[in-house]
Amino acid sequence: MAINFSIKQRCSKNQARTGVLEGGHGPVETPAFMPVGTLGTVKAITPEELQQLGYNMILCNAYHLFLRPGPEVVARHHGLHKFMNWSGNIITDSGGFQIFSLGGLREISDHGVTFRSHIDGSTHVMTPERATRLQNILGADIIMNLDQCPPYPAEYEEVKTAVQRTSLWAERCKNYHLRDETQALFGIVQGGLFKDLREKSLEDILRLDFPGYALGGLSVGEPKEKMYEILEHTTPLLPEKKPRYLMGVGSPDALYQGVKNGVDLFDCVLPTRIARNGRVFVEEGYLTIRNSIYAGDMNPLQPGCSCYTCRNYTRAYIRHLLKSNEILGVRLTTYHNLFFLENYMQRLRDAIKKDDWDNLAPKWENKSV
Repeated sequence: MAINFSIKQRCSKNQARTGVLEGGHGPVETPAFMPVGTLGTVKAITPEELQQLGYNMILCNAYHLFLRPGPEVVARHHGLHKFMNWSGNIITDSGGFQIFSLGGLREISDHGVTFRSHIDGSTHVMTPERATRLQNILGADIIMNLDQCPPYPAEYEEVKTAVQRTSLWAERCKNYHLRDETQALFGIVQGGLFKDLREKSLEDILRLDFPGYALGGLSVGEPKEKMYEILEHTTPLLPEKKPRYLMGVGSPDALYQGVKNGVDLFDCVLPTRIARNGRVFVEEGYLTIRNSIYAGDMNPLQPGCSCYTCRNYTRAYIRHLLKSNEILGVRLTTYHNLFFLENYMQRLRDAIKKDDWDNLAPKWENKSV
């Protein structure tokens, strides 16, 4: 098998658990957050820095890499790992979410999706088989089935159709995928905010016996309380001994809820995206370092933080860099945010290992400060 997953500790207060996911490129201690390298790079950070920060799995996007630079270029490098000089594990998203975000630029049927590139308007067809083949070429350790991700809000019948189509496509992806020894194909559960459709999607996807399962169609604009409700309902229905992946979640408060409900893997562009806009994580919430109040602030981004950024630079200097459009400013905020999230996940893992969730699991407020 391409991966091996083992559960190590469980929390007595909730569904949280720690484990180790052994991929083709080393172990990943779970629960784990995965930075997103959409185009084969986690923006503003080097692969070596990512590993120094403690990350050994990232996500890349098959849709974007399909359009640019194209699978042929990646194939000449014998896969994404050598293409981007990354020695850790890679998971690729099939591109379903990106394709369905195109709105009027795509047409969908049970056969697949015809879409126009957001780059140059060229027309392409993506079928389950082609999405699987593309990810086979990219060479990721974990790949995803092509799914239909309904928008929020969406009517019941629209979500029902998306569930049926996702189930159909998942079976076609599994039948086409012939690299079980080197690449693990995960199945995606859809269903929006409708519990009965989540259960129907679960029934269909579980029947195909994937080595791991993802929860899709969440964190797409719905209130977080609704997401948590679906998470609490759905996660316990997933196989106990296989990895569980919540797609598109990266704020500390949502990570807390996901881990609490037994999720093992997360990914999101949030930490790097907000860093480029001068926003950083701190224990009390967010800090918008571009604000004028920090023009003369001699404190680090987070007092007491041991990351490279906080050990060496002040808020005033970082604000100066950002306001001056200096690349170093974005690199420093990105480094801090990724350090913060890896440290946050380690604290959650420690709380589970010591079975002291109420006292050790870090609290975080989703607010501006």
